[in-house]
Amino acid sequence: MDNSGFKGVVQKLSFIREYSSLLLPIVIIVVAGLVFIPTQLISNTLRKQVAGESISVGKRVSGLIANPTPRDQWKEEEKYQQAYAEDANQISLLAKQGSQRELLSYKIFPEPKDVSSLIFEEFGERFRGGVEKMIAGINGHDCPSQAELARSMSSAQLSNRTSLSGSLTGVDETIKETVCQNRAESSSIYANPSDLGGYEFWGKYKYTGMSESVGDCWYWQSGYWIIEDVIGTIDAMNAGSNSVFTSPVKRLLNMNFAGGGAGVRGGRISSKNPRYVISVTDGFTESCTGRFSNSDIDVVHFSVSAVVSTKAVLPFMQQLCSVKQHKFRGFDGKETEQTFKHNQITILESSVGAIDRQSLNHNLYRYGQDAVVRLDLICEYIFDRKGYDEIKPKAIKDLLPAAPAGSQGSS
Repeated sequence: MDNSGFKGVVQKLSFIREYSSLLLPIVIIVVAGLVFIPTQLISNTLRKQVAGESISVGKRVSGLIANPTPRDQWKEEEKYQQAYAEDANQISLLAKQGSQRELLSYKIFPEPKDVSSLIFEEFGERFRGGVEKMIAGINGHDCPSQAELARSMSSAQLSNRTSLSGSLTGVDETIKETVCQNRAESSSIYANPSDLGGYEFWGKYKYTGMSESVGDCWYWQSGYWIIEDVIGTIDAMNAGSNSVFTSPVKRLLNMNFAGGGAGVRGGRISSKNPRYVISVTDGFTESCTGRFSNSDIDVVHFSVSAVVSTKAVLPFMQQLCSVKQHKFRGFDGKETEQTFKHNQITILESSVGAIDRQSLNHNLYRYGQDAVVRLDLICEYIFDRKGYDEIKPKAIKDLLPAAPAGSQGSS
């Protein structure tokens, strides 16, 4: 290295030496800067965390201090839980009471107290008498029969009257219309007991054996309870009406336990026994509820068809599925009468069809000025087994799933 280069290095070192006193402050400033920036970032994060958690918790604590939980709050919670349990128990009790109903005969279930076949004939008479009484209670009558029309025409002593099977003269048509109008005006609904399930069955009943007869009585006792609800629905719908012309429900076409909507005059299939729906093949239709008879409930399907005002379609369906009342005096009929509630019907399928008033099935009926339709329903009826299993015949129980524990006791 030459002298000039050496002198340059010396001069630079001299410069550093002159400012060496400033190195330490500079280093301190740099380090402080490096420390300050992360510290500031950490400080901001911590400040947010404190504001979001600690301060918020502090406010809640302050709120609790200002409004402390009452010392007896647990008692209020206990009352709530107790009320919840009582609601559940009440629902269970109502379901049980729904199947505790008056019997047509207290001599048959669970086993006959009399070996005479007369007890079954008596049951059948009470079944038919009860159905007739229900129809009378809703002021129901059938349309005029051909025999009634013939008598009316004969009494008028018309010289040119023709046979009812042929064409009618103008006078005959006037007489026919008058008789039909009078029947409609004096009836709240058209109804015939023979169109209700079981009525014809018990009218033609023949004793075939103790076990089979007990079974028939049991199934038709259940059917009778269902018929009561259908008639009760009509009674509620037509309340205050004394004429078919003003009644929302004009005619009860049929109500049966055989499935489908058949059963309109001349094609009755209403004598088939009610049956428990244990599987899909037992039902009248695919069940939207998915319910089948099991250890807790018995399920029965039935169908009902009626001529109703177009305005009454939905109200009729709603009324059919509404809560109803019944009397109960124990399964021996000797206890103090109680009034229970039940709500056991679910509509599974419905259809509405037009009515041809001139057709054979309708030409003697007068429905008034209302637009009317035929309403066909397939329904499900639920019986709570705890309510009535104690009187169910053993032969019937053996066909069903085992009953729940404790269902055999008395109510």
